Parts: sequence; C-alpha cells; structure tokens
Amino acid sequence: MDTNILNSTKKILGLSCEDDSFDHDVMTHINSAFSILNDIGIGPPGGYALTDGTEDWSDLGILSIPILSLVKTCVYLRVRLLFDPPQTSFLQAAYEQQIQEHEWRLNEMRESTAWIDPNPPPIPEEVP
Repeated sequence: MDTNILNSTKKILGLSCEDDSFDHDVMTHINSAFSILNDIGIGPPGGYALTDGTEDWSDLGILSIPILSLVKTCVYLRVRLLFDPPQTSFLQAAYEQQIQEHEWRLNEMRESTAWIDPNPPPIPEEVP
C-alpha cells in the first residue's frame, strides 16, 4: 500500500501516479480537507499541509490505525467531491453523508482520548 498522501489519493481517484498534470489541483483539495479535519482537532497542532507531494501519511503523527483509516477516507471523499464531483445529486448526498458520519466519528474518538474540560478550575488569586 502506498504511504504517500498524494499518490494514494490520486490512485483512489483513478489517476496514474506518474501523471503529474493534476497534482496541484489534488494537493490543493487535500490541504483543504486537512484544514477541515484540523478544525475538529485531528492532526498535528497548528495544522498540516502538503508542500511538494512527497509527504507520507505517517507525517500526520496519527498513531491510531482506526483514526488514520477514517482520516484517509475523509480526505478522499472531500477531494473527490471537489476534484471530480458526482453527476447525480443522490451520489453527491451519499458522499456528503459519509463525510459527516466519518467526521463525527473522528470527533468522538478524539474527545474520548484528548478531551479538554471547557470549564477549567479558576486560577487562584495571588497573595500580596
């Protein structure tokens, strides 16, 4: 299995890894998907983006295989919708529902392992 983010996404889109004519487009859409995943707390702090197409999935620092599998699918589905949208509204809706479910599951997984209390304890006052 290809660990390169760009090549594995191109392969699942049906593009040849040797054909670089769509690399810029695909990388732009991949980076957009990473940005959305970062908004729900998935990926390295500060976000992640492809710069030259040589980056691997392991560079994301996600050690959980289930989470990484969902990330790959979310990235693929988002890129697919932007790069090669389906011709029917039914298929488009199915892709969008899959994205929503995968992102919800990712958010649940993240919260179960990296939940941060939104109401931290008060900071004690300094004694003069």
